[in-house]
Amino acid sequence: MILQSCKGTKGLTGSTIKKLKAEKVISNHYNKAFNFETINAKVKVKYDDGKQSFSPNVTIRMEKDKKIWISAKILGITLAKVLITPEKVSYYEKIDNTYFEGDFKVISDWLGTELDFNKVQELLLGQALFDLKDEKYLASLENKKYQLQPKNELELFERIFVINPDSFKMFSQQLKQPLENRNLQIKYRTYQKVGNQDFPKEIDIEAFEDAKKTRIEIEYRTVNYNANVSFPFKVPSGYKQVTIK
Repeated sequence: MILQSCKGTKGLTGSTIKKLKAEKVISNHYNKAFNFETINAKVKVKYDDGKQSFSPNVTIRMEKDKKIWISAKILGITLAKVLITPEKVSYYEKIDNTYFEGDFKVISDWLGTELDFNKVQELLLGQALFDLKDEKYLASLENKKYQLQPKNELELFERIFVINPDSFKMFSQQLKQPLENRNLQIKYRTYQKVGNQDFPKEIDIEAFEDAKKTRIEIEYRTVNYNANVSFPFKVPSGYKQVTIK
């Protein structure tokens, strides 16, 4: 038992990590993607943008590639609901009795980078925000993890993806827009087993734009998948619509 334990630990510390080509790292990353049809998760969230901070209990439900539904509560009272589909973002909140329905600019503004449905879904699942198969990447070993960077990166955009060598799940991803002084850092601190698959446990998100900093911490408390789930969403009457310019 001791020998087996030491052997396992040795592999995880990186002493036996093989140097792989970028194509192989990327292939393994997608082969290890969480396989599901639906997800129903209980989550603890901490949000701080320097002006306001709160820590609601959140329920996240997903139907793969179709819907992401979020309900935020404090002391058992529903504060807001969000429904995200590939076509639009809808939400309403009960503090100011307002609602929004429109494109992904509202989420992009929150995190300081252009987002769409697929990027939000992949972020929550521990997968690369961008389709790594669309470009050529350079792979290197940094701090006993695989690091991927595009071969032909644009000056306006810098991307670094760091992948765990044991699970091939995302360890961190960083997206920079130097000219706009924007930087998005996503770190997956820990993973957990859901069924026999790896699923994020703790996610830290930091978004910087000039002097503005937004920090979001996500902790998955429970995760169930492939169960029947519903996505109730109806804006209460009398709520005022807000627009994002």
